[in-house]
Amino acid sequence: MVPKDPLATSGLPALNETPSSREGQTITPKFLILVVDDSADNVAVISLDLQQQGYRVVTASDGEDAVTVAAQMLPNLILMDINLPSLDGLGATRRIRETDALREVPIVAITAFGTEGFQRAAYDAGLSGYLTKPIDFDRMHLLIARLLSPPVSGNLTGGVNS
Repeated sequence: MVPKDPLATSGLPALNETPSSREGQTITPKFLILVVDDSADNVAVISLDLQQQGYRVVTASDGEDAVTVAAQMLPNLILMDINLPSLDGLGATRRIRETDALREVPIVAITAFGTEGFQRAAYDAGLSGYLTKPIDFDRMHLLIARLLSPPVSGNLTGGVNS
């Protein structure tokens, strides 16, 4: 039996596992997403949804933990609640952005605060996207897919530049 990653929250392959076969299906590990929320219910619902989409998930329950887990696990994307104990999501985002290896990792705010001023403050802190609670999971999936897609290069006609 392969040991599971202690920070993983599902039965999906751990970080050190290779693609395996379950019930005749090959599971290929996808991107790692850090879910940060102080509500265990929110973490569970978001994590389960992401795992059903094939993502690997690690979690943190406050801003300090988010900074630590992000530095250790180097996630591909972070979903960050803003209203967190000890260090709020904006402060945690600023600290994560100070780490070279995490500077370009997309961080998406997940919050009940939907005012334009608050959204502006979130983007000023370095957030890449903004989702309001209750979460529209279809919108979240589209935003994650867009943020994790490789940038398109070349011209619109598909030809080679001379």
